[in-house]
Amino acid sequence: MSKTNATPDFVALARRYAELGSGPRAELRRVAEPDDLKLVPAFYRLLPGIQTDVGWRRVVFFLPFVRHADGKLRLGQALKQAGISEMRLFQVLRSTGPNDLIQLRRLVQKTEPAVHWQRLGESLFYWNEDQKRRLVEDYFTPVPTTEEETES
Repeated sequence: MSKTNATPDFVALARRYAELGSGPRAELRRVAEPDDLKLVPAFYRLLPGIQTDVGWRRVVFFLPFVRHADGKLRLGQALKQAGISEMRLFQVLRSTGPNDLIQLRRLVQKTEPAVHWQRLGESLFYWNEDQKRRLVEDYFTPVPTTEEETES
């Protein structure tokens, strides 16, 4: 999918997910890979009237395990902060789809990070080799301190 269309509001999507009942959230948590969402009613309830292509499936695949937080923390930074080793991250990045996303979700399930959903959503929606590279770059980028966040 090209970026010529308007970028979706992934923060609003995370909020809609939080408003779902426990049953639909459990349905979304149980899927084993992004394409399994095609057969989950909660996926379509979460995205009413939206063409649910592969980009949406990748985003929703991660919704149950990542909390939204206003701030500058990116997924790569959150994984490093949580103690995920470089070796595990590079195993994910060397994998091909859909295994790369399945392995990345396992890391996310283990750490349950709180990141800015707009950034994460865009990364997953447009997932490709460039997005993988950005994840690694973010991993090696220092996490901003509270003072640095208020200065920006």
